Amino acid sequence: MYKGIAVSPGVVVGVAFRIDSGLGPSEPQVISDRALIPAEVAQFESALEQSASELKVFVQKVAQEVGDSKAEIFQSHIQLVNDPELRDRVRHLIESRGLTVTSALHLVLQEYVGRFAGLEQEFFRERLADIRDVILRIVGHLSIDGSPFLAAMAGRDLNEANGEPVILVAHEILPSQAMSLGDFAIAGIVTETGGGTSHAAILARSRGIPAVSGVASITSEVASGDPIIVDGRDGVVLVRPDSETTAAYRKMQREFFDLKDRLVLNRDQPAISSDGTRIELLANINNVADAHAAGKVGSTGVGLYRTEFLFLSHQDVPDEEEQYQYYKKVLESSPNQSTTIRTLDLGGDKTVPYLGRRYEANPFMGWRSIRLSFEHPRLFEQQIRAILRAGRHGKVSMLFPMITTLEELRYVNKLVEETKRNLRKEGVEFGEDVKTGVMVEVPAAAVCIDAILRETDFISIGSNDLIQYLVAADRDNPKVAHLCEPLSPAILRVLSMVLDACKRTGTQVTLCGEMAGQPRSVLVLFGMGLRRFSMSPAFVPTIKALLSRVTTAQAERFAHHVLQLKTSEEIRAYLTARLHEISSDLEVFDFS
Repeated sequence: MYKGIAVSPGVVVGVAFRIDSGLGPSEPQVISDRALIPAEVAQFESALEQSASELKVFVQKVAQEVGDSKAEIFQSHIQLVNDPELRDRVRHLIESRGLTVTSALHLVLQEYVGRFAGLEQEFFRERLADIRDVILRIVGHLSIDGSPFLAAMAGRDLNEANGEPVILVAHEILPSQAMSLGDFAIAGIVTETGGGTSHAAILARSRGIPAVSGVASITSEVASGDPIIVDGRDGVVLVRPDSETTAAYRKMQREFFDLKDRLVLNRDQPAISSDGTRIELLANINNVADAHAAGKVGSTGVGLYRTEFLFLSHQDVPDEEEQYQYYKKVLESSPNQSTTIRTLDLGGDKTVPYLGRRYEANPFMGWRSIRLSFEHPRLFEQQIRAILRAGRHGKVSMLFPMITTLEELRYVNKLVEETKRNLRKEGVEFGEDVKTGVMVEVPAAAVCIDAILRETDFISIGSNDLIQYLVAADRDNPKVAHLCEPLSPAILRVLSMVLDACKRTGTQVTLCGEMAGQPRSVLVLFGMGLRRFSMSPAFVPTIKALLSRVTTAQAERFAHHVLQLKTSEEIRAYLTARLHEISSDLEVFDFS
């Protein structure tokens, strides 16, 4: 038994599929018939040529869209693709050991990692990151669709696991991989790194599959094909369990998914408390597929569309027209064609090579999000233009992340107005009624909320970041993630302060962090006056069922009592008892 961080509720019994963070299966894949080796070498040479040609195009496009200096990264990648040492080493591994191209590239990458291990200079860290990017690009050209992750996994049929569900086991899951994984029949996820807001966690919750993160050294303890159990509510992973344990968890698995199937039948019912208070249950999405899923579970709109995943899934920078067309598709696929589009929230653990790499001691509090957009005004203006143009096709709101000061808010508001004027001059049609809002996730914005509310149309509370900044703890670091407790006195008092300010001014407010999908948190947030919750689509039926069983007066009493308590332990115990009284069957969905 291994303990980690519960990040997506539920239980699944299946078999492990262990992958390397970037290149798919960790186990070396050998070519069964050595007569096929020349064809494997030819495939490698072809992938090199395609990579070099692609990079030349990227140099031109990035120079045009972002600037000449940012295109230099791709010039260095061209040199790496043409590096004789890299080419000869991969060929040697294919010809002498019979490895597949992917396995040979995986081994070469590990050799570079070993060579640079212990070297702290920024030059070597950047060099290793460039080598990894290039190898992933080469691997991408081994598949039809150009996805490195799909290419690396193409040799393994995830659906042939003796009829058992497949559970992905990895050190970490990168943002680009999280997007690719939607094409695989994965029933559970276990990672060594990350916490409740990691990419693996977001992926798991959006698909409604159990997941546990922060399980130290799990990749060295499990092999592909091992029987494995994931308990995403208690944060437990069992490897090679005995038959009695397996039988017990299979029963829990059946009960969990039977309940989920029953709850989703409420999708056509309105979200309403037992005494008639109406609530909006919205969805957090990353792409068009998520937007479709949001409608199927009964969401009334999209409360948060994370545009950075469009950029992360592109190997170069998507231009204004590409963005416009994709935002239009998202909007048309969203429930009631209503979408709140967040501008780029890159940085931290979400980076793209064409905006450069900066190694920071604390990247989550550094050069990221709106700060990055300010540094690249041309890119920022293109995104604003694309969002405004998409506003013609439905109800669109534009949300700015990580606003810290009133000066920043005034700057983005001015930029939006200037962009509108430019579009009018050019005769380009756009949505005139697109509202603009602020993501309240920096404590400074929460403390100065009264000033913020005077100059914005709406706000959205990003509880994930707000919590980690308030408690000064990295939410994805397993050693301190326990401090990022949403049910703590400090967090709830700040949220109460923000919600009270919105009530006074009549400002629309949504909470789009993970608290919105956690039953105990929802009870107290509803009691504080919150009426718009945005969450992973899979949680909408659960929260709708919960709110239908509680009155507004009950929830208000819960919130009043909770705000008098002094410790997280007291708050958690109190809300656990109230949840059990109201909806004991829904306790299985609370993983906070």
